Amino acid sequence: MTTLKKDTRLFKMLAANMFSSMGSGMTMIAVPWLFVTKDGGETVFGYVTLCVTILLFMSTPFIGNLIDQVSRKRLLIAGEMIGLLIIMLFTIAGFSGVSYTTWHFVILFITGSFYYNLFYPTIFAFNQEIFEPTQYKTLNGIMEVQGQLAAVLSGGLAALLLPIVEFKWLLLLNAMTYAIAVVFFSLIPYKKMPKSPTKDSFGRKLTEGYVYMMRYPRLFLFLVASFMPFIGVMMTNYLFPVYIDNILQAGASVYGMKTMVYGIGAVLAGIFLPIILKRVGNESTIVFTVLLFAVSITLYIFFPFVSIFYLLTVLIAFGNAGTRVARNSLIMERIPNDKIGRVDSLFRGIGLGTRILLLSLFTQMIAVQNVILPFQVLSIVLFVSFIIITITLRHVIKEAPVKSIA
Repeated sequence: MTTLKKDTRLFKMLAANMFSSMGSGMTMIAVPWLFVTKDGGETVFGYVTLCVTILLFMSTPFIGNLIDQVSRKRLLIAGEMIGLLIIMLFTIAGFSGVSYTTWHFVILFITGSFYYNLFYPTIFAFNQEIFEPTQYKTLNGIMEVQGQLAAVLSGGLAALLLPIVEFKWLLLLNAMTYAIAVVFFSLIPYKKMPKSPTKDSFGRKLTEGYVYMMRYPRLFLFLVASFMPFIGVMMTNYLFPVYIDNILQAGASVYGMKTMVYGIGAVLAGIFLPIILKRVGNESTIVFTVLLFAVSITLYIFFPFVSIFYLLTVLIAFGNAGTRVARNSLIMERIPNDKIGRVDSLFRGIGLGTRILLLSLFTQMIAVQNVILPFQVLSIVLFVSFIIITITLRHVIKEAPVKSIA
């Protein structure tokens, strides 16, 4: 078996992911900040995020089915090309003298959100398909380190560039990174895994992920609860700009640095988690990392200081990234490759539905109260998730589905 260290596919895939993540990361850091620094912008951004999340929720089952039906390499390249085209149009507009307004930011935010909703589940299924099961733990650790290094770089660049350059230059960098990613994805050798023909209806295909997971109800609950730190991070993407502006009374440099600091914590998780996973297993690791995340989110309520904010950001990064590495390894080991797109879309759909509910609630809370109340609600949700994980842990360890090779 070819080791990951000598596998050229890994390096090409990491390079593609690095450039793509850096470019889109800078844009998706800049857009929320440009929103919330306008008068009443935090409320507008909340409603925009809510509407986008609803659209993502509706599209997720179709994306999951698409991932399981078509070439995943072609799907990755298509996503990069569409992103490149849209970003280039806005870049050209900026260099032509067009002043960016709210509707420009709305379109860019929608584009970036849909890009993420397609890219991450596709590359997840792609990696499971082309690499060996014995490589999954190490692979997921490497992917986490690479992804967060990209976040560190994009956060650092955003913190450096946002105060001193026009937005059009960030878009130009984003377009260039998409183009480079297309080249690297094109160089990865890939042959789509053959699948047995099926006469299932389109509706049946869309619900296959749910049907499969209902065979393993405790594993289903365990995995749903383990997605809550990720939901928490998605919520903080909305809450942190408001928290930094209103509670910490800080500026754009702190917001940009937050992404960089978060990346450092996640890189540490990516380095150490594969070692921990091999010693204590995926399931027990998830118990620890979810608890760490829940405690850290709670502490934001009581310590509104920039230095403590950075420290807690490192801890939530370790908690979320550690949970993701362990969960991804668990899913790759338990779920057949011909179903993983739809199973993954099931959990993403549940996550998006949860985000819709929380965003609806948090947007109203911020409009009439302050940002601390949403953190209190988020803390309760996370501790409930930790309890569910603890209760189902023993059964999940015993309940091990056998993967098919279809």
